[in-house]
Amino acid sequence: MDEEVIPILRVRDAAAAMEWYGRLGFAQEWVHRFEPGLPAFVSAARGRVRLFLSEHRGDARPDTLIYLRLHGLDAIAATFGVAVEEVPWGREVALRDPDGNRLRISAPLDPGA
Repeated sequence: MDEEVIPILRVRDAAAAMEWYGRLGFAQEWVHRFEPGLPAFVSAARGRVRLFLSEHRGDARPDTLIYLRLHGLDAIAATFGVAVEEVPWGREVALRDPDGNRLRISAPLDPGA
């Protein structure tokens, strides 16, 4: 198994958050609850990129910022109705999920550049 880092984002409603992240191309892998009716902990994946979405208080702070490199930057910008910004290190968009978590998304770097 490859090593990886998986950011945990605090969400109020994991199902609603998963719907929003689905617009970014993430799919739900699994949901864990200690018992029915208790807070959900969800794994969301887009290829090899993973996020954990947690309804548990204390797992993560609201207003978190994560940086993602994803293919299809122009399509993502169009889906969310935002402009792609030209920055010295490439192109990126800034999004905020329904729970206030901030995402900066850029296109993968061109290794030949």
